[in-house]
Amino acid sequence: MLSEQLKIHIRRIHQSIKTGMPNYQPRPAQNKLIAEIANIIAGQYHRQERIGLIEAGTGTGKSLAYLLASIPYALQHKKTVVIATATVALQEQLITKDLPFFQLHSKLAFDYSLVKGRQRYACIERLKQQIKHPELFAKGKSNNSSAPEVAPWQQLLQQWQQRQWLGDKDSLSITIPEPQWADINADAMHCSSSNRAHINCPFHLARAEADTAQVLVVNHALLLADLANGNAILPPPEDCIYIIDEGHHLAETARDFFAANAPISHNNVWLDKAGKTIQQLIALLPETEIKSLLRLDDSCNELSALLKTIERVATPFKSSWFEGKPLYRFTEAALPKLIQQQAEELARVSSKAKSQLEKVQQLVPEHITSNQLALKPRLTLLQELSFLGLQLEQQQALWQLYAVQPSSKSNTVNQARWVALAEHSDKLIAHACPLAVGNKLAQLLFAEAYAVIVCSATLTALNSFNYIKFDLGLHDFEGVKIVQVASPFAYAEKGIIIIPKMQTEPTVAEFTAELISQLPHYLPQQQASLVLFASYWQMQQVATALREQGFSLLVQGEASRQALLQLHGSNCQHNKTSILFGTQSFSEGLDLPGNLLTNLVITKLPFAVPTSPLEEALAEAISKKGGNAFTQLAIPATAKKLVQACGRLLRQEQDQGRIIIFDRRLVNKSYGSAMLNALPPFRRQIEY
Repeated sequence: MLSEQLKIHIRRIHQSIKTGMPNYQPRPAQNKLIAEIANIIAGQYHRQERIGLIEAGTGTGKSLAYLLASIPYALQHKKTVVIATATVALQEQLITKDLPFFQLHSKLAFDYSLVKGRQRYACIERLKQQIKHPELFAKGKSNNSSAPEVAPWQQLLQQWQQRQWLGDKDSLSITIPEPQWADINADAMHCSSSNRAHINCPFHLARAEADTAQVLVVNHALLLADLANGNAILPPPEDCIYIIDEGHHLAETARDFFAANAPISHNNVWLDKAGKTIQQLIALLPETEIKSLLRLDDSCNELSALLKTIERVATPFKSSWFEGKPLYRFTEAALPKLIQQQAEELARVSSKAKSQLEKVQQLVPEHITSNQLALKPRLTLLQELSFLGLQLEQQQALWQLYAVQPSSKSNTVNQARWVALAEHSDKLIAHACPLAVGNKLAQLLFAEAYAVIVCSATLTALNSFNYIKFDLGLHDFEGVKIVQVASPFAYAEKGIIIIPKMQTEPTVAEFTAELISQLPHYLPQQQASLVLFASYWQMQQVATALREQGFSLLVQGEASRQALLQLHGSNCQHNKTSILFGTQSFSEGLDLPGNLLTNLVITKLPFAVPTSPLEEALAEAISKKGGNAFTQLAIPATAKKLVQACGRLLRQEQDQGRIIIFDRRLVNKSYGSAMLNALPPFRRQIEY
């Protein structure tokens, strides 16, 4: 329970923050959030299940509320606050703005740290090797190309030494292509803390800082990885107060995390190379370690034989699987019989090989250094072991999912399973993705944590929390506390939703032509407009037509997002007409306050086209249970996306503008009124 002393302490900090915040305005909604979150964390509503689902509209001061409600309690009870976000933008806001401000005005003694995955960091020793031995890393350059990329490496090293670069991918001042970053990023084989030369590499420095911090900021994927791998980075769940911000993304991120893919053909190449690598190690490692290497060799040979069988079984199916299409989904997750029969054995053998390799990897760095192996063969050997580990990890993850037998008696389908051809190749890649991740999240996170607060501006779908409770596996938890706090914005005074009269619906081909005809009337001069499209193809069609009419447009994909927003900001600063065209990714996480956006156009309801294997499998699973995939899946998901899109307009209390939605299904379909009523309470103008 919250002690009276702690309540008084929180109120004092809150008052100090109010005094220190420029242009502070009272926010009753924020007061409610602070009180509710603090009570949930303290076990006021349930002593064991301290779980909150918090929907807080734009402008409620959600971030500051959860910092104030969680950090004083955590410090008093010796818990760690772990804040997980879905976007880099929110992480940066927390680390560079919210947490420093809170720390300054709360006068609390605590440290905070941004925690990222190992591969987001550079290894300084690898960077130095690139500079010192460029000839070892040249990758098939033509005679006409320039010398190996010494210049950027030298620039990065200089920036690191002068403390102008933090040593991570996100703070780079220059663009490094992905293949080049892979040459210097930290990994367990190349950048081990057991090697004294690597103690001061960015990854190890960051981990040391995180070990002493009381507040950790992570992304959803890292949180899930740490929970699944036994808390190698973060403290144990029972010692953590988790704040899951942007929580509407958590289930989707979990699906991606627990999904798997691996090649089921052409595996002989890497397995043959593995055999040669093991033979090299036998010559380098002491006799006491030979048994470990021979066991690994046996497991790789066993895996090779099993995968060759799978390739022989799969090859005859290729012509029917890929007839005029790039992938084939297994209906109701039913694999060909012979593949299903081998799945459990493949899961066992790949798991065994992976475990044996991990033991070998612990021995290798020390022994190859003591053998004074030349630099190039040493680096090659480490690279081969890392690559082998990645291949075994992929195979293990895939076959563990494929080993789950679809139930012939129940109407439940638990996975999406499909095969695809690798790009520019006839290599077969098998995929598996769980349809529901609620049980995993319940087991790893909600059942184990000291407290979990899941918050977002859009947790509900069609004004209901049932969808998010199902997705997160929270239906069986008695202690879940639901809190809904409306935005303080005066929506009816500041904005209006206009639904123009249209002759066609978005489902017919003629809609694009009518959109091209109508849209120019809704793009006012000397204002900032954002036009959101449901498809990239339609955006291109409309952009081409409007440019022929003389419109100047900033179109997603024609420059980086940052460059487009900079141009847009410059236009607005000089009172020029500025029109941004974007697809779904521009409807969330885009912050355009004030005169940066006064005219928001939504061309079409953002229904997802059920063409991806996952979406098809989700719809199939609902239909198999006798449900309606459109009403149970498509409508709630679209309603949530529409709320997020409309949320781009008003970002501050003084903002104002209008939203134009060209999709008449909001008016003439039975689900339309429910979608409209789920939107913020703007004034409405429906044209007839």
